[in-house]
Amino acid sequence: MKTRYMYLLMLPGILFLTVFMIIPIVLTIGTTFTDGSGITLDGYLTFLKDRYFLDILFTTLRVSLLTTLICIVLGFPAAYYISKLGGRMKAVLLLLTIFPLLTSSVVRSFSWMIIIGRNGLLNKMLLGMGIIHEPLDILYTPTAIIIGLVHLFLPLIIVSLVGVMENIQHDLLEAAESLGASKATVFLKVVLPLCVPGLVIGSILVFVGSFTAYTTPALLGGKQRVISTFLYQNAITLNDWQVASIVATIMIVITFAVIACMNALARKLNPKG
Repeated sequence: MKTRYMYLLMLPGILFLTVFMIIPIVLTIGTTFTDGSGITLDGYLTFLKDRYFLDILFTTLRVSLLTTLICIVLGFPAAYYISKLGGRMKAVLLLLTIFPLLTSSVVRSFSWMIIIGRNGLLNKMLLGMGIIHEPLDILYTPTAIIIGLVHLFLPLIIVSLVGVMENIQHDLLEAAESLGASKATVFLKVVLPLCVPGLVIGSILVFVGSFTAYTTPALLGGKQRVISTFLYQNAITLNDWQVASIVATIMIVITFAVIACMNALARKLNPKG
């Protein structure tokens, strides 16, 4: 009886998601397999043979993967430090971590444009110190996009890892060290496997967010296309919704494929779940 009531409580949410998300996505994907004369895959075959689109796709994947990796490298030690604190200091650091999420991505992107532009603060500082002799061309490159995305999504992976790390019992670490394990062994055999759930969740959030982000790549990338700006160009500028639907479908498939790969890697790193 209780299970029946639980299903009734879930019904409004399921109906809302079905009407406003699932059905539109299915209809969008369905239009990519028709050309007016029947079912066809010509649209996808054309894209997979188009060198320009493949360059955009590989650039987007490279930017998303590098952003995820950098966020892990930067976020893991920060999360470990925060998880070991207690009381007010931990709350303050978590607040400072989450604070960038409260700022518009447009504001953050324009801030980075001022910092890394050809006449920006970074180039002026390096030129003044004599480290470089001409301004660095960072803005409007994949590097600029990665910088902006790391700033945007780093808090997500820190928060995900802190939630897992604070549940690791300190007695486990002491027991491993008392049995002769080195610091590196304790990290690899105890800490890392226990952090896999947080790493997977955080990595998925960062990768999906980076792969589908529009504002930051549009402002910091300039003419450097990624798949989200390419989708916007076809849908809004060129008003070619057929092509835009194909691009959106490819994005959905790649997103689910990457999530499946990350889950498989998580099961391999932590077979006991």
